[in-house]
Amino acid sequence: MHSYPEPALALVRQMTEAAAQAPERAISFQGAPGCNGHRAALEYDPQCLPLPCFSFEDALDAVKEGTASRAIIPIENSQHGRVADIHFLLPESGLSIVGEYFLPIGHTVMALGDGPFAAAYSHPQALGQTRRYLRERGIVPMAYPDTAGAAAYVKEQGDTQACAIAPSIAAELYGLKIVEEGVEDSADNTTRFVVLAQEPLDPAVLEGQPVMTTFVFEVKNQPAALYKALGGFATNGVNMTKLESYQKGASFAATTFYCDIEVAPGDPPFDRAMAELGFHCDAVRILGTYRQARPRG
Repeated sequence: MHSYPEPALALVRQMTEAAAQAPERAISFQGAPGCNGHRAALEYDPQCLPLPCFSFEDALDAVKEGTASRAIIPIENSQHGRVADIHFLLPESGLSIVGEYFLPIGHTVMALGDGPFAAAYSHPQALGQTRRYLRERGIVPMAYPDTAGAAAYVKEQGDTQACAIAPSIAAELYGLKIVEEGVEDSADNTTRFVVLAQEPLDPAVLEGQPVMTTFVFEVKNQPAALYKALGGFATNGVNMTKLESYQKGASFAATTFYCDIEVAPGDPPFDRAMAELGFHCDAVRILGTYRQARPRG
């Protein structure tokens, strides 16, 4: 499937046309109108023109091609972990992280009727975040590219035994009935989004503010290389809030790491720590320095 369900297409066309008139105000997101990416764009910048894109790649390409000035992309969820593929896509996109946004996630069951339901359609992240609710009711989870698109799909199919799990705004947009709200397994369910643009922020404009720097690195294939590479952050007092690994390619011999630290380029601790990191790595790439949306710790 490479397109939206019919009930979503009219809204997509309207929003795409509006964004084309003022691309400097456009923020691209992955999903159909009414998804959490749509919510995040409007909450991050209420004056923006949200631009729906079918895939994460499409959302990033919109910025690279100039049809949007920024993209807002989910990177991790407090309950279900990192969003698949994002760690691969961000470094390859050539874009820079210029901001972050934390979106509280509330999941709503919506359908054409009252149930009971045989199947629930939604994004895999949302299905994972409502696993307990679905299991207790014997509802089969059915993966769909995004939450709001799943709502449009249920509307299009006309199946009264199917429901969607999506933000409540999707029920209004696609003419579905809200069956139950707040079905997420955790009350503090939150997704972290990052905002990307063609040009990075100058760290100097962030002086005096709590900052985050995100980068990826690939250590040399030598014993204790990771231990040695990270030592400079400890000795220079740099707080690391995130470190995740993923395999790049099929050799399984070169591991890439994705990292967040609470310091900016130009600060002596950053410069010393990164110099030591580089000595033990085959590649290091900074993805962006930006203001923290909320303090860590």
